[in-house]
Amino acid sequence: MPEHAAPARRRGRPRGRTDTRQRIVAAAGAEFSDQGYEGATMRGIAARAGVDAALLHHYFGTKADLFGEVIGAPVRPDIVVAQILEGPRDEVGERFVRFLLEAWDKPDVRRRGTVILRTAIGNKAATPLLAGFLSRELLSRIADSAGGEDADLRAALVATQVAGLLVGRYLLKLPALAEASNEVLIARVGPTVQAYFAS
Repeated sequence: MPEHAAPARRRGRPRGRTDTRQRIVAAAGAEFSDQGYEGATMRGIAARAGVDAALLHHYFGTKADLFGEVIGAPVRPDIVVAQILEGPRDEVGERFVRFLLEAWDKPDVRRRGTVILRTAIGNKAATPLLAGFLSRELLSRIADSAGGEDADLRAALVATQVAGLLVGRYLLKLPALAEASNEVLIARVGPTVQAYFAS
């Protein structure tokens, strides 16, 4: 090899970029833990990570995107619910239940989703954090779509309905729920979810 030849570069991303991303995720996890979802800011996370706030938006986009990365969310409920709510209003309950069941049929989604559910239920620090994220990014959108004086209550009832379904089917594995087909559950639970959208 000639003396003037430059050494061959290794393929892949530069190490510094990976380190910066990991440092941001670690800082975000600490900031969310200390401040809660509502209290945490992108500026505060950037300061904790020792980087410019613009880097957070470059790597992750929004606070919700960064939170999803921190908790390893297999599905982004805030993005999915926006898509579900765009369709025909009289089919939203069925779409909600169908999406959830079909998503959880995927092994990776089920594995990571189960971990998050267990954490949300059994971890005193994580429970309010996840509740804050869901309230701001998910339930508020459902309430806006549902409309009416008690929209916030009905949005919360939607959440309890689908959370109960997921816990019973995938965590507790209640025999009747675990063995029922998706179509049977959609037919049974969909109308209940739909009813909460009636103002």
